[in-house]
Amino acid sequence: MFFFGGGWNGGTTKQFEPHALHYVAKDFIAVLVDYRVKTRHNTTPFESLKDAKSAIRYLRKNAQKLRIDANRIVGSGGSAGGHLAAACFTNESINEPTDDVAISAKPNALVLFNPVIDNGKDGYGFERIGERYVEFSPMHNIQKGFPPTIFFLGTNDNLIPVETAQKFKKKIEEVGSRCDLFLFENQGHGFFNKEPFLSETILKADAFLQSIDYLKP
Repeated sequence: MFFFGGGWNGGTTKQFEPHALHYVAKDFIAVLVDYRVKTRHNTTPFESLKDAKSAIRYLRKNAQKLRIDANRIVGSGGSAGGHLAAACFTNESINEPTDDVAISAKPNALVLFNPVIDNGKDGYGFERIGERYVEFSPMHNIQKGFPPTIFFLGTNDNLIPVETAQKFKKKIEEVGSRCDLFLFENQGHGFFNKEPFLSETILKADAFLQSIDYLKP
């Protein structure tokens, strides 16, 4: 499941079309998730997260009809979309009122492209999230059972500091889970959208998915 980036303000599902086509060719079912954003729906980041969780619940509820493995849902996304993928696991409190919360919205693995993972006072988005960062921010809600994760980041990212990614990795490992962090020298935010980094990150994601037995060698 791919969640596009855009600061919860905009963006398009076309961002991850190359990735979706790559995985469809490898016998995955790939989903390009749309969700509410400020420019099109005049909504807040909280509605974006509600939609992301609703999407995962929809797949699980209809797993048999859609012929998917409900226990092997990979959440993936870039920037704010990466936040949504991670926050679907870390957040319990923000849900669409019409959702059946008995159905888990937690992904089983994460493939994150320069994700927004810290919404605290020194992180990204605090001016919009405010004190609710305590529930909204993945960094502040890492818990035992966190899914295996791969994390791509450019060392010149102007929104997500390398130190933030390293702290995230450490906190995940402290609860006994796995986080593979790959740093790309001198690359900025969104570097993975263009070659050669598009192909490089997909190949590393493939190796990661093979290592957790989601993808055949």
